Amino acid sequence: MTEGYDLPEHDTDPTTDGGASGPVPVLAVVGRPNVGKSTLVNRIIGRREAVVEDIPGVTRDRVSYDANWNGRAFTVVDTGGWDPDAQGLALSISAQAEVAVSLADAVLFVVDATVGITDSDEAVVKILRKSGKPVVLAANKVDDQRTEAEAYGLWNLGLGEPYPVSALHGRGSGDMLDAVLAALPEPPPQPEAEVGGPRRIAIVGKPNVGKSSLLNKLAGENRVVVDNAAGTTVDPVDELIELGGKTWRFIDTAGIRKRVKSASGHEYYASLRTTTAIDRAEVAVLVVDGGESISEQDIRIIQTVRDAGRALVIAFNKWDLVDEERRYYLEREIERELVQVQWAPRINITARTGWHIDRLLPALEKALAGWETRVGTGALNTFLGRLVAEHPHPVRSGKQPKILFGTQPTTAPPTFVLFTSGKLDASYERFIERRLREEFGFAGTPMVILLGVREKRKR
Repeated sequence: MTEGYDLPEHDTDPTTDGGASGPVPVLAVVGRPNVGKSTLVNRIIGRREAVVEDIPGVTRDRVSYDANWNGRAFTVVDTGGWDPDAQGLALSISAQAEVAVSLADAVLFVVDATVGITDSDEAVVKILRKSGKPVVLAANKVDDQRTEAEAYGLWNLGLGEPYPVSALHGRGSGDMLDAVLAALPEPPPQPEAEVGGPRRIAIVGKPNVGKSSLLNKLAGENRVVVDNAAGTTVDPVDELIELGGKTWRFIDTAGIRKRVKSASGHEYYASLRTTTAIDRAEVAVLVVDGGESISEQDIRIIQTVRDAGRALVIAFNKWDLVDEERRYYLEREIERELVQVQWAPRINITARTGWHIDRLLPALEKALAGWETRVGTGALNTFLGRLVAEHPHPVRSGKQPKILFGTQPTTAPPTFVLFTSGKLDASYERFIERRLREEFGFAGTPMVILLGVREKRKR
């Protein structure tokens, strides 16, 4: 037994693949609600990524994480609490756990050693036996010798040796992970994947606007728990989906609430993870309920996307419920509230039925193309020379700043550096941005304009 064992950071680096170039094996972590599955997942992957709180039902979807132990890479799938007698939302969560087991190569079954064997545990064992997958039994919450002795009573589940662990403190986790590696198959060698990997799309928006419904419709199956209750999604959920002959990585996120400070407990951490998801993505799809007014939350999310320098597509969902009067007022709201992101492609969809979902792919491709557009230095300065000749900067306090030279050092997002003889007015910078977009495109992407002011030296 490895007492007080804490997983070292380097053993859980998801960027290493243990020398394997093929697909890594999958470990599903299942168990009743609130037995410490997400805490154990954080212990395995070596970082606090899965949302954890001392109330059942915080994890609701199956969420994948990269892990590495003793030089071997594998994928850990965290699931919601599995209750065979569940109803309503809990039934959907249990169904996701069952799907995770069917897709996994091995299962880590987590039991609360301080509670012992329950009827639900025995019911789950029957389902696990039926699946035919190798199972490692983790007796969690073993923080001392006395509880460790009680943990061995879990032999009665008939799943073999229980591994006493403390997800909170790391006790026994090394022995458990050795057993996990023994249960997982070796990954077959395969040719290297495409450089760069799939394009990354974050689906963001307020709670209950239909983000998970959109992801399920794109995937063609129920991969994410959907319920009318706001806040069903808590962890960001990554899904690889085939669209237009290409693979895309979609990240479904928890709804961002009005203010992060007003969110309590797991909602607060879920909001932080949503911001992280935007940082990880290349394009953000903001889902807005077409039947509701564009809100302060929507504007705040747009600002977060712009600050992160990510491309943006705006999808007005539930369009089947939008009547003529609402459409009129929505157009006025768009003109007033979204003036700062007129460049973002907008689509109207109904995620529930799939109406106009096919319009998302062209919008994504357009936004990515704009995000990665580069203008040659020659073409840029020809454009700037013509622009300044036609519309010179206004004279301020007897001075008239001039643009001497321009260059675009980077893309994603497009960033321009203008060398000038003086500081430009903010309104003139906005004018330059507008004309750059008219001339070269840049649809779907924010743009950064930096100034290098070269003041004339006094004699």
